[in-house]
Amino acid sequence: MRKNILWICADQLRFDYLGCYGDKIVRTPNIDRLSDIGMIFKRAYVQSPVCAPSRASFLTGRYPRTCRVRQNGQNIPKEEILVTKVLADNGYVCGLSGKLHISACYPHLDILSEPRIDDGYSEFSWSHGPAGLAKKRGWFGNDYGKWLFENGVEYKTTTHPESSFVETGMPEEYHQTKWCTDKAISFIERAKMYEKNWLFSVNYFDPHNDYDPPKEYIDYYMTKLDEILLPDFIESELKKKPYWQQKDHLGAYDSDGELAYDSMTDKDHKLIRAAYYGMVELIDKQVGRLMDELESIGELENTMVIFTSDHGEMLGDNGIYLKGPYFYEQCIHVPLIIYNGESANHSYDGLIELVDIAPTIIEAAGLPGEPGMQGESFLSVFSVDNSTYHRDDVYCEAYNSNKGHRDPLAYTTMVFDGRYKLARAHGDESKTLVGGELYDLEKDPAEHNNLWDDKDYIEIKCKMLEKLCDRMAWTADPLPVRSAVF
Repeated sequence: MRKNILWICADQLRFDYLGCYGDKIVRTPNIDRLSDIGMIFKRAYVQSPVCAPSRASFLTGRYPRTCRVRQNGQNIPKEEILVTKVLADNGYVCGLSGKLHISACYPHLDILSEPRIDDGYSEFSWSHGPAGLAKKRGWFGNDYGKWLFENGVEYKTTTHPESSFVETGMPEEYHQTKWCTDKAISFIERAKMYEKNWLFSVNYFDPHNDYDPPKEYIDYYMTKLDEILLPDFIESELKKKPYWQQKDHLGAYDSDGELAYDSMTDKDHKLIRAAYYGMVELIDKQVGRLMDELESIGELENTMVIFTSDHGEMLGDNGIYLKGPYFYEQCIHVPLIIYNGESANHSYDGLIELVDIAPTIIEAAGLPGEPGMQGESFLSVFSVDNSTYHRDDVYCEAYNSNKGHRDPLAYTTMVFDGRYKLARAHGDESKTLVGGELYDLEKDPAEHNNLWDDKDYIEIKCKMLEKLCDRMAWTADPLPVRSAVF
């Protein structure tokens, strides 16, 4: 029997801000329940630390520079094939609520939504972000914003009285996170009625900044400020890091002071984390609604439920906020939890890449592999005694992906073997300041001490550079070159 697919993707969610990944403050009983009945992947990594390249990669099963979405603001080429298109061509009905972001998310005013290719989604309730963000941009194609308008509700947030970096957001009843879930539940019920196999993508904008959960959510975590840790940052560490990290310390995305670390008090740092916790808890509540819906209509055992994120968030660790051309665990190590139709109650501790999700979905649907996909199906890990999936390392790339860095351009690539992480800063070292980064996560899990120029690590550095070279070579497009004349 073909599997239905419920694919839940949060935006900018760190792996370590969920209870099932060890956090002791956040309340995530529903996501924790999903990990209890399914499989939790302890070491899952994205292929870019920035939205559009990461999303294009895991939707196509191809690496960012292969599918040609290397930056936020690029439009995915029309000939690229999403996993949803493969399913739609084979009898599935596919729907989406919330973000897609594999093309420019803020197009010209005469374009009402994100430009689309033939992506396979027959239902497309699109909301890149909250309506307030859309309004500021003069952008009218936001389905969530239209829904608010039709219900006579104005999108409004207010600056928190105790920190200018935090806002009190929309009430839960009218929050974009709940709206995305409502759309998913309606779709699932209709698919059940018409006996259709389906895939639905629930793409929450949260916990992406702005840091603006509903009032009751931030109020609760404000009672936990004494327990919330300050960012893990050693002031001297940035002197041995690439220049773009030093710039982002002064303002996220190489901006003029946005979320500048040194402009914040200890309370600001903690309140941002309190708001982030609140947004995560609201997501958890909606995951609970989705799981309850599948159970109530008798579809849970026939549904593969995937919960993940497109990348993480620095939250001030290593002196940086948001994300960018760097590969700290907080930025590229993401949650991945999958329920595959029967209780698993175990974890997978091996390395895994999100580029592998698309071929896994295709195999779960009983379809032949798509030839252009570079990822490898990991469906076999659900058969504990017969797994053929294995990765020696994970690869990630950032080709000036946020487009904010101009001099020097932030081109950098990374390979991680589970202990050693090497990132090469491509370009003129007189501008990048260092040629790259090397960390021993066994001895330095917080990645404070850059070993790039440490003579004791020369042999390891050379081996990791060789791995990086191999991974970059094998991200070449596997599709044959088509030519009329040879």
